[in-house]
Amino acid sequence: MGRRNRNKLFTEIEVTDAGAKGKAVAKTPDGRVVFIDNAVPGDVVDIQTTKKRKSYYQGTATEFHKLSSKRTEPVCQHFGTCGGCKWQNMEYRYQLEYKQNEVENNLRRLGKIELPEVTPILGSKDIYFYRNKMEFSFSDSRWLTQKEIQSGENIENRNALGFHIPGMWDKILDIKKCHLQEDPSNDIRNFVKRFATENEMAFFNTRQQEGLLRTLMIRTTSTGEIMVLIQFYEDRKDQRELLLHAVAEKFPQITSLQYVINQKANDTIYDQEVICFQGRDHIFEEMEGLKFKINAKSFYQTNSEQAYNLYKITREYAQLKGDELVYDLYTGTGTIAQFIARSAKKVIGVEAVPEAIKDAKENAQNNNIENVEFYVGDMRKVFTSGFVAKHGKPDVIITDPPRDGMHQDVVNQIIGILPERIVYVSCNSATQARDLALLDAHYKVTAVRPVDMFPQTHHVENVVCLEKRS
Repeated sequence: MGRRNRNKLFTEIEVTDAGAKGKAVAKTPDGRVVFIDNAVPGDVVDIQTTKKRKSYYQGTATEFHKLSSKRTEPVCQHFGTCGGCKWQNMEYRYQLEYKQNEVENNLRRLGKIELPEVTPILGSKDIYFYRNKMEFSFSDSRWLTQKEIQSGENIENRNALGFHIPGMWDKILDIKKCHLQEDPSNDIRNFVKRFATENEMAFFNTRQQEGLLRTLMIRTTSTGEIMVLIQFYEDRKDQRELLLHAVAEKFPQITSLQYVINQKANDTIYDQEVICFQGRDHIFEEMEGLKFKINAKSFYQTNSEQAYNLYKITREYAQLKGDELVYDLYTGTGTIAQFIARSAKKVIGVEAVPEAIKDAKENAQNNNIENVEFYVGDMRKVFTSGFVAKHGKPDVIITDPPRDGMHQDVVNQIIGILPERIVYVSCNSATQARDLALLDAHYKVTAVRPVDMFPQTHHVENVVCLEKRS
């Protein structure tokens, strides 16, 4: 006997909230929460559930009885299929409101700590075309629309250059215009696809692991520099150089044109040789007179303008007078460390990624910053009592960990040191709340400010200042 279909249809349900990985939130008549893919708070909808869990459902809105006043018309033709901008159908002021609520709810509900009045979220001046890095994938079997499938036509050319369909590792949505990175990003991507197709270059087939063209990365900076990196699977010099020469000729403003030949099963380039075809092997970003060298493998915040605002808030919360020793944990390429260096006596940065520390040291040297030092290694193994004994007890700790937050050993080490002040930058306020709860016996939260780095998405950064309890 087949398993019974446990999916349900709920009719005329009001959507009440947003958050939870960009999904809308409603409550069903049986009291369970339901997370919905395609609705906006204020909509009244019929919901077809797709999954049932102990305390919640997942579902899709199938009919709209009333549209929310918080709605706006999405600007992108790919919205709803591409998973990149889940909130394009919600006015930006409401996006900010829900991001602010998420941060406050996580800190209060999960952290269960006393909070000061949370400063209003810092919105982004640019709500489109704000990203400085985009990565696109080639495919010889692009995602077909429902209309194309139902037409019954034999579609011979299925080449695509775009984004993975959410949850489908082998299906690529062909992108005509993306609203995340300013031009010439769209022009470069569309030219590469058109030229490659006209010259019968093979787009990658993920299942068969064959084809010439694999990925395209475009990086830009606020100074107008552009990096383009094409990742090839097959090593075919004639076709590779034909394409690269065409790109260089069409877009002479490209600062750095590079390529990778990658025949691994995955398309990450961090263990691959990057070859410079034309121009420099790097580009430069600038911030308050500091220059940051960015190569193909470098990490740099993907919203340059909001990164600058984030760092200014971090510096403000650090309240440096010029005589402090500062530890910058999870320093990355040392951007924050160098940004605050002129306000401190000395800054020590620690990071697990060797390439990032190499970039940090080189950037500090290029910027003539002599009061910073950088060390590489697993944070919980490097940041020890012996490390502190050797380098000195910090007056201020700045920490900007990955989404998982800080390892408990790192939190315990901070408690063992008890610096006067901690500035905690986080891209995940849920794990930040957990860590703040662990610090609560020794530190009081004195300031909180969310920063929106990624408009049209649910992602939000948050900066917290903690002062040692007397």
